[in-house]
Amino acid sequence: MFDLYAFPTPNSLKIPIALEELGLDYRLHVVNIRQGEQRHPDFLALNPNAKVPVLVEHAPTGERMVLSESAAILVHLAESSGRLLPASGVERARVFEQLFFHASALGPAFGQAGFFQRLAAEPQPLAIERFTREAHRVLSVLDGQLAHRPFVAGTTFSIADIAHYGWLWRRAFAGIELDDTPNIARWFQEITERPAVQRAIKRLEELAPA
Repeated sequence: MFDLYAFPTPNSLKIPIALEELGLDYRLHVVNIRQGEQRHPDFLALNPNAKVPVLVEHAPTGERMVLSESAAILVHLAESSGRLLPASGVERARVFEQLFFHASALGPAFGQAGFFQRLAAEPQPLAIERFTREAHRVLSVLDGQLAHRPFVAGTTFSIADIAHYGWLWRRAFAGIELDDTPNIARWFQEITERPAVQRAIKRLEELAPA
């Protein structure tokens, strides 16, 4: 059994998608980051970095493992289940390549573009232009890769697809559309139609206050 502490954020969404795809039972707990609950002592005891998501895995022996960082959680779930991550070879390397591309390029660009557009204390046109341009650039890179393969790391759906999907699900935050990236638009629609993805989105969105 797993306990997942999350909020409807791009990084949080990755984990219920993986859990639903793998058919694993989990309890979902809201951590309302709009109200600062990520800084409450109880949550900081789970993740001193004050970020969602956090996954708690309960072993039959009564021991538990607490894991933060969405990419690390995805890798752990995939390796534990033997699914969503090739066991070896080039195919496995391509999945990690996309995970690192997401963590170093797409995620930061989208996050910074959204922050300076929506959350900065005062307008900063240079920062908005810089990170919005970078978000479009990394999207173009990913679109070019998806022109030659059905999924981001190759021919098989993997945790790399789950990682990218989170920010593209919340792309409006960064002011991004998919009009100029038809291959991403095709991929995004196909992922959205997966039953496990739909279940994960529904459960996560039910956490958000009205």
